[in-house]
Amino acid sequence: MAIKVLNKKMNKSLVASMLALALAGCASQPSDQPFTLNIAHINDTHSHFDASEAQLTLEGNQLYGQVGGHPRLLAYAQEVSQHAAKEKQPFLWLHAGGAFEGSNYYALNKGAMNADILSRMELDAMVLGNDELAAPPATLTNFIEAADFPLLAANVSGDALPHHEQLAPYVLYAFKGHKKQRVASVKEAGKRPVVAVIGLADPSLTSSHYQVEQAAQRAQQTVDELTEQGVKYIVALTHLGLAQDKALAETVNGIDVIVGGQSRELQGDFSNIGWHKGTPYAEQVNNANGHGSTCIVQAGHAAQAVGQVKVTFKDNGQVSLCEGTNTVLLASPFYTDVRRDESTQLGGEQQAKVAEFIQQQPNLALVSEDKSLRSHIDKQYRPALNAAAGKVIGYVPRRLSNEQLTKRGQVSQVAPLVAASQLTWVNSPEVQAVTQRQVDFAIVAAGAVHKDLEVGSLNEGQVTLSLVAPTPVSVVSLSGHQLTGFILEAVKKAMATDANGSSLPYVAGLRYQFNETRQGMGYLAKLEYQAQGKWQRIAPNETYQVAIAGDYDNNQALYEAQQVLTDRLDLATVEGKLVSFPVARISKEGADKFEVHYINQPLQCQAADVQCDILAQAVIAAMSEQDALITALPESGVTLKQL
Repeated sequence: MAIKVLNKKMNKSLVASMLALALAGCASQPSDQPFTLNIAHINDTHSHFDASEAQLTLEGNQLYGQVGGHPRLLAYAQEVSQHAAKEKQPFLWLHAGGAFEGSNYYALNKGAMNADILSRMELDAMVLGNDELAAPPATLTNFIEAADFPLLAANVSGDALPHHEQLAPYVLYAFKGHKKQRVASVKEAGKRPVVAVIGLADPSLTSSHYQVEQAAQRAQQTVDELTEQGVKYIVALTHLGLAQDKALAETVNGIDVIVGGQSRELQGDFSNIGWHKGTPYAEQVNNANGHGSTCIVQAGHAAQAVGQVKVTFKDNGQVSLCEGTNTVLLASPFYTDVRRDESTQLGGEQQAKVAEFIQQQPNLALVSEDKSLRSHIDKQYRPALNAAAGKVIGYVPRRLSNEQLTKRGQVSQVAPLVAASQLTWVNSPEVQAVTQRQVDFAIVAAGAVHKDLEVGSLNEGQVTLSLVAPTPVSVVSLSGHQLTGFILEAVKKAMATDANGSSLPYVAGLRYQFNETRQGMGYLAKLEYQAQGKWQRIAPNETYQVAIAGDYDNNQALYEAQQVLTDRLDLATVEGKLVSFPVARISKEGADKFEVHYINQPLQCQAADVQCDILAQAVIAAMSEQDALITALPESGVTLKQL
């Protein structure tokens, strides 16, 4: 298998890198040549074991094709390794965390499939990312015990962490040319050069199971310890985000390379395929002592690209040169429509022209999948995935992003679609026959919407297993005054310092504007609902029917509206039939412990014959009735005027 399937020449980005480092890359590599380290790296793969569907602009044409996937990552990394072997140069294959979550494969298999597939990819090390540390301790423990590669976390501690040989603060590799050996100490390495790889997790992670120290302090302590042992070459494998990686490089002395994750930053200029122009790849940042520098790299997300960096060192162990590129891994054929049927596939001449264009780009490659890994996934895991998929309910022509905590000037594109689906569904004849209500507007908590909508097909299983939380939908009467208090409180909580934004209300049939006066504080400058095709102000003393999904039971305003008497209906299915569970009132013990009191039988989502994934059912039903193309709404309904 060649990196460029139409041309068996070496990848152009690798050729350029090798020419620039011709002295370092001499095949004989005399002993007086500088030490050169080759690294292939990935991050935030998030269980994208299969290729992702992607929208590309190639030579002015909007096309659709497949990108990445773990068998393609492995095939490409093997090519990079083979080129390093020809030069008799050291090579490392690293994962900067963020392997959990992200796809139906994870929903079905949790961490077990990641342990299996990543082990088969023969990684040299992986740092624990936020999703790994946020998983239940048993899930993480099973992953660590099953993984056949080092897992690193120098700044993480806690009784819940397993004491396992595969989990360590750092790992040491001794090299003789391309050949490497994991060693316990510099002494064991003898005269062979040693590269240390340190793992640093995100200190902003809040967990009741683990303690995560500040990265800089722990990193400097570890670097000093390694330097004292005689280690000259140090790589930090981090899951901190690009901004924090730069801060780490400016603060800590002695880190030569930072291979990062979490920001999902595809460094480099990918405007040649209609993607963004990112920050430069392999940026060098000066250390605090003014003597050394650190090379920083990151390789996007969703298993779409492999980063490849070549680092040359001075005799004193400091970096003299680092360069390389991210390479997006593409698959043929290409189509003119997201539905990718035969009628929209490019013809032979057009396909060849596109392939020739890709061949000329230093940051793109047409890559065949590793056959062995592809076969293993198809035999071991794909049957269950196909069984869970269900029917296709629509197609996403452009990626729709989902942000729980709104970035400046940005709101989720997915959550408004979920809220709109909820409103459409709850007012359908089938649901109204159960509720006897005409709902005025719908609200969904940002935390109930879990992921972006990627380009390509959307099936029922994606919605049920990973797009939205398995939560009931409630219908309740609220006065305009109660509604205002509910929304204002939810927005303030979402905007508070250190909040994750999960309480931010997304709406349908309603719109609001929140003006921030200081962090976590502000007022509603506008609150309107749509009636008879016109936007009208919410009247304080009017009563409205509201459909709500998400965890809002601890909302004080909503609690006060229901503590004495409520007409709330919680919707779930019992033995496949939609049933309403009338609520009498809400009570609470202490500050955050709320209890729902039902009039008749209580809603027990754990019961075998009860299903509470009503929000998912609403999305599936509503989107299946719409046009096959799923696009962002022209207005989100949410306006945040932030300081």
